[in-house]
Amino acid sequence: MRAICSITALLQEERQGLGAADSHAEIRIGSQHYDEQSSQCRVMSIVEAFNYETRPSITCKQLPWVRDENTADVKRNVNCDLYEKKEGKTYRGKVSQTQSGHTCQQWWSKFPHDHRWTPSAENGLELNYCRNPDGDGIGPWCYTTDPERRFETCNIPRCEDEVCITCNGEDYRGQVDHTETGLECQRWDQQYPHQHIYQPEKYPDKSLDDNYCRNPDASPVPWCYTTDPAVERQNCKIRQCEKVPQRLARHSYTTHCFRGRGEDYRGKVNETTSGIPCQRWDAQQPHQHPFYPKTYECKGLEENYCRNPDGSEAPWCFTSVPEMRTALCLQIKRCADDIEAEDCYHENGKNYRGVVRKTRKGIICQKWSVNTPHRTKINPTTYPDANLTENYCRNPDGDQHGPCRGNHFCGGSLINSNWVISTKQCFSSCYVDLTGYTAMMGTLYRNPQAGEPGRQTIRLTKIVCGPSESHLVMLQLETPAQFNERVSQICLPPERYIVPENTVCEIAGWGETKGTGDEAVLNVAQMRVVSNGECNKYFRGRVKENEMCTSPFHGGVGACERDYGGPLACQNSDCWVLEGVIIPMRRCGYPGQPNIFIRVSLYVDWIKK
Repeated sequence: MRAICSITALLQEERQGLGAADSHAEIRIGSQHYDEQSSQCRVMSIVEAFNYETRPSITCKQLPWVRDENTADVKRNVNCDLYEKKEGKTYRGKVSQTQSGHTCQQWWSKFPHDHRWTPSAENGLELNYCRNPDGDGIGPWCYTTDPERRFETCNIPRCEDEVCITCNGEDYRGQVDHTETGLECQRWDQQYPHQHIYQPEKYPDKSLDDNYCRNPDASPVPWCYTTDPAVERQNCKIRQCEKVPQRLARHSYTTHCFRGRGEDYRGKVNETTSGIPCQRWDAQQPHQHPFYPKTYECKGLEENYCRNPDGSEAPWCFTSVPEMRTALCLQIKRCADDIEAEDCYHENGKNYRGVVRKTRKGIICQKWSVNTPHRTKINPTTYPDANLTENYCRNPDGDQHGPCRGNHFCGGSLINSNWVISTKQCFSSCYVDLTGYTAMMGTLYRNPQAGEPGRQTIRLTKIVCGPSESHLVMLQLETPAQFNERVSQICLPPERYIVPENTVCEIAGWGETKGTGDEAVLNVAQMRVVSNGECNKYFRGRVKENEMCTSPFHGGVGACERDYGGPLACQNSDCWVLEGVIIPMRRCGYPGQPNIFIRVSLYVDWIKK
């Protein structure tokens, strides 16, 4: 069995022949330096650990981070796996004095202090510059030219102390990876311990690298999810630059039109599309909000002008009407140089050969030739005549929805003839432009027979986001749905109703079936409700009061991608009741993992309003 260990007193006095005295000295484990005055081996910090196989006589001490962590560099060897913490080993500056002013000794010299380090192209031990060849926790150091002082730190500030942010740090691309309270950040490409929507492949312009602090959602400062299961996210401590530079050149701002999402619009339109005056950004009446001009000083939040401080679909504002919180300013035209040539397709788009590579939601398409992050049987080999190049939208299988992957991307439930309820994760923001979005109903069978009702496709005209913790959205239909034997509304539960344990309910959707399903046929699966207490035994207390659980997956049966927003329905004596709404989970169809849903009964009052 491989023991994970660190050696705390392996190194001996270097001048007595460390390398020859102990064959184990080839692997540097502790950050230790000999102090001539005390004749002691001084342990400065332990910054490396390894899995050792063949050294049973060595006494080991377990380090608190002794595993293959996200913040460790891993080096493989036939005898051990070495984990090396990031402690300034890559510093290549030209500081050559210690913190108390001593001149550093040349690394190639053994006088006045003998040592075991030999300069090489890899270790960066040039001249007498401060370096950290052993990964010491004190940071870069050097041997001094003072015979009475063997070594000393150079007091070079850590990167997080050197860097600063402008505005609210949306452009920050530094390497701070701990929060303001010292918690280590979770990697953006991981969903544990905290599930989240900010996956690097979905937000390629946000630079969600490694576990570095970032600001993908226009928060006041950069932040990160933490590796502490009890703390979901925290701000990072990165100082503001003393002098705020111009974030953009003047010619990048627009005043009479907008480009992209309109984040650089600085015009003076101050009313919504329907003519309602906007609320001043520095006011908190009639609507309270977090967009203080001083907090978002680079967003141009002047007067009551339409702006886009949070990366929504277009410039918007809080309205001066208490009954309407926000509205887009769509009367502002898009700049002529930002309008792409019209791109369209005929019939079902099977012959489309354009270069659009984003879904209607704005998510970049996956390349047809790869199987990550989604596995698919449709690729250039299986469909050689479909022109599956790069990640361009195509319709190789003649899908009735048209070109591109995942045109249908979420489920929903019809709660009356005018409104559908779904989940917020299906939309890029609460202000999304719904042009092109439709709701399809009555798609249980592919080809209805004569006299049977067909599919209804109705445009969406409005989106209303629920309380932030609910993850729910209400979607208004352009025209009322027509109820028939294939289309009917679902009932709402009594307020704060708790579904009894072991109640058998159903989930439904058109989600991922690993290539075995029919996209035009509604998939239904039965599941038993389990108590939150029982569910929390698996999820270690992370299931909240506004969530509910069903029994674990069996044989891969459960909610998957494109089922999100769909119903968990339980039948009573009168009708099917919408008890839960499907939300994304870290793993899809994972055996033994309970399913988590938003508990609808807690939001019935909001839904009715």
